[in-house]
Amino acid sequence: MNAFVEKALHLWGWHSADYFLVAARENAVFRIRFRGETYALRLHRTGYRKDTELHSELAWMTALSQGGLNVASPIPALSGETLVTIEDTQVDALTWLNGAPLSEHLPSQNREAIFHQLGQNMAQLHTISDAWSPPKTFQRPAWDRAGLLGETPLWDRFWENLHLDKQKQAFFQKIRTQADALLCEHEQALDYGLIHADLVPTNVMYDGTQLTFIDFDDGGFGFRLFELATALLKYIDDPDYPALRNALIQGYTSKRGIDLEHLDFFILLRALTYVGWNISRIHEHGGLARNKRFIETATISSKYLILND
Repeated sequence: MNAFVEKALHLWGWHSADYFLVAARENAVFRIRFRGETYALRLHRTGYRKDTELHSELAWMTALSQGGLNVASPIPALSGETLVTIEDTQVDALTWLNGAPLSEHLPSQNREAIFHQLGQNMAQLHTISDAWSPPKTFQRPAWDRAGLLGETPLWDRFWENLHLDKQKQAFFQKIRTQADALLCEHEQALDYGLIHADLVPTNVMYDGTQLTFIDFDDGGFGFRLFELATALLKYIDDPDYPALRNALIQGYTSKRGIDLEHLDFFILLRALTYVGWNISRIHEHGGLARNKRFIETATISSKYLILND
């Protein structure tokens, strides 16, 4: 790995730079220190995104940064390219963002203020994205009805999770059918456009004052309510969840309007995606416990849908 990283560093002219691994979840991310400056070097997981999709992601991040949102910006290699391929691995470099993930450092105090700012930043992301004209080659995944509930959803067929018994499989099939019908009925009226799609606590950085968004790996086209639901889902069991939810909504609506009638429905849709996402990760450390938790959360969230049957 060291030889690979050093080969990449040479392409950016960062010879003899200090580096160390800071994240190794889906992509491998290295913190680079060179001549007093700090950068991020990303090694993308093989086969997940096509070059066109990654170029689109980088162009979008540039537009967000230029629009005033504090997100990382791509740094071209010496060749002028923002994306290079080394031994079948796609590599890019970004400006470094200070802070720590909310998953590690969400303070016990001022949680509502943080969620209010999170809602504001989310609204800003959507507004800048709507004002931007993507290049004709722009290509990102779609978290639309097909991407959430179709035969090949973006995060796998949740209703086929192997840890669902026959009764649960039938139940999740029913949820899928009802959810598809409800979304089909309302999708044309819902706010839809570019979303981050993965604003979970690990992807929101906090430096004690400001929030920043990282990891646009799954960003693409989707419902704006899905964005809010993603940020809320991880906190639904917290005692202060109602206050956090209200703060997020107030922050968002202070910058941008949104119809919240179906927010609970999208919390269900977000919960279902994790049941699918974990199918290929069930054998990872903690995968079984995580799977049980995801299924329970989706089952509880489905009460919204069943009540509207």
